[in-house]
Amino acid sequence: MIFLKAFLVTGLFCFIAQVIMDNTKLTPGHITSLFVVFGAVLSFFGLYSKLIEFGGAGATVLISNFGHMLYMGAIEGFHEVGVLGLASGLLVKSSLAIVSAVVIAFVLALIFKPKN
Repeated sequence: MIFLKAFLVTGLFCFIAQVIMDNTKLTPGHITSLFVVFGAVLSFFGLYSKLIEFGGAGATVLISNFGHMLYMGAIEGFHEVGVLGLASGLLVKSSLAIVSAVVIAFVLALIFKPKN
């Protein structure tokens, strides 16, 4: 049942992205940014945590989870430090994702040759 819930959550997000791509002139980069903002908005209303409880890994592997992590880090930073914590807290929770993306991209750039 865990796998089914994860598949349904991820599939729903992918379905929404595909419908947006098919019916608008937005590029994948625009849609990625839209989903990051969408994850932060859902987190603001307290819905993304419930989505993670329901969908598990199906909700945490999506790009919308990055928006959720940014929002949660900013809120925790605000509660600990104040207004300055909004900026410093942004990267606390999401730093692992950012560093992982940079390191993996660097290693893959060393391994593979770009097309001419």
